[in-house]
Amino acid sequence: MLNPADIQRDFKEFLEKKYGAQVSVTGIPQPATDGGEEEVQTERKAHHIDFDLKPEEMEAYLDEYVVQQREAKEVLATKVCTHFHRMKLDQKSGDGGLVGGIKNNIILIGPTGVGKTYLVKLIARRIGVPFVKGDATKFSETGYVGGDVEDLVRDLVREAGGDIELAQYGIIYIDEIDKIAASGTVVGPDVSRTGVQRNLLKLMEETEVDLKAPHDLASQMESLMQIQRTGKAERKRINTRNILFIVSGAFAGLEEIIRRRLNRGAMGFASGNNGQERLRERMGALRQMRTEDLLEYGFESEFIGRLPILTLLNSLEVEDLYTILKNPKSSVITSKKRDFRAYGIELEFEDAALKRMARLAHREKTGARSLVSVCERVLMKFEKKLPSTEIRRLVVTEALVEDPDSELRRLLVLDAIRRYRETFLNTYRITLDFDEEAVTRIAQRSEALGTTPDALCQDLFAEYGHGLKLLGKERFTVRAAILEDPKTYLNDLIKEHYSKGGE
Repeated sequence: MLNPADIQRDFKEFLEKKYGAQVSVTGIPQPATDGGEEEVQTERKAHHIDFDLKPEEMEAYLDEYVVQQREAKEVLATKVCTHFHRMKLDQKSGDGGLVGGIKNNIILIGPTGVGKTYLVKLIARRIGVPFVKGDATKFSETGYVGGDVEDLVRDLVREAGGDIELAQYGIIYIDEIDKIAASGTVVGPDVSRTGVQRNLLKLMEETEVDLKAPHDLASQMESLMQIQRTGKAERKRINTRNILFIVSGAFAGLEEIIRRRLNRGAMGFASGNNGQERLRERMGALRQMRTEDLLEYGFESEFIGRLPILTLLNSLEVEDLYTILKNPKSSVITSKKRDFRAYGIELEFEDAALKRMARLAHREKTGARSLVSVCERVLMKFEKKLPSTEIRRLVVTEALVEDPDSELRRLLVLDAIRRYRETFLNTYRITLDFDEEAVTRIAQRSEALGTTPDALCQDLFAEYGHGLKLLGKERFTVRAAILEDPKTYLNDLIKEHYSKGGE
């Protein structure tokens, strides 16, 4: 009997050679079991909405994870909660709700890295509904060129584990929605972008989406085989009526449209103004936005009409980024601690280090996203090197953030000297201490000689074990001056000791 996996691989290779890699193959139908198709179909129970979360409860939940963005959290918490309570009301009434009712679909406007995606993910997780994120720039109005807008709905079913009923109450989030505006403010084919808007419009209103995509040839073959077996094809569809759509974008240039309408020109954007002033000017203009401004930007009136809720998100300042890092629920710090803990290393951050990381991240102008970049850049070499050592604790200081390479070298030197001190103590029962300048000198000399600090110490202090025992020492401090000629220094100590009668 042919292996279905082999058939799938050969079939995929054939299609890609003939039609290109844009053809989707999600699976090859397999023969039915002896008991018939009915035996392998699992019965799904209808998913009943039981959502009692109040807007203030949702807002308090978001406050635990997201700094600033007071307006956005208030709007999202209120309108999302209302959306699900309305659905529950419609379920109880049994009348299907209002004819032509408008959903609380939402537009989020704000720069990159301010928490737009994070907010929506948190909401979906708190409610317990499936969540799908898409990028508007990947969609096309025709065929499978980049992506089909209906694939978002199909992805929602997959996120729901195949539960169509649950998927019908999910949340679809589409980022960079401003990139499909058909105006001169963006570069690209306006006709295509208008087509994407219209296709999304159908989803945001109410439509039936076939779960077997037309561009998925494997699904179409499965349908043909089902017709051959049973004489009819089963069509599974999902209704988008209750799916909540949230879209977002930076909307670069929209403030200029608003200013023209207000007859204010480009005030505040002169070359002499700094970045903070320009940002305040932009946010001030956006707060006076009207629907007509979005229409001029390049959106269809019907499209904007299906997104009645709009809210702004502010850019994050240094203090905001610092607050994110300090938050015990911060995924940035928590995730990095888990990375090191996987190697048995405890990672700690001093407050000054977090402040410095926040300042470095703010320079990159990508919001909270830059915190991850800064954290990785600072700790990457430590994450590579420390698991091969016996170091089991790393404290991230401001000095480490400023110069990771130097601090890593210093840390490795200290660890090597620690190993030498342990060996020396175990062998001679004498504790060796090294002052800071001595450590620096040992590091420099070992690097110049191409050896390790502990190996260098073994060479420099080869006679110190027996010599210090003769002196009756239980503890001895190695200072930088000793490193000039350790052997002579030890001999002088012994001579001095015995010249005084060995006292």
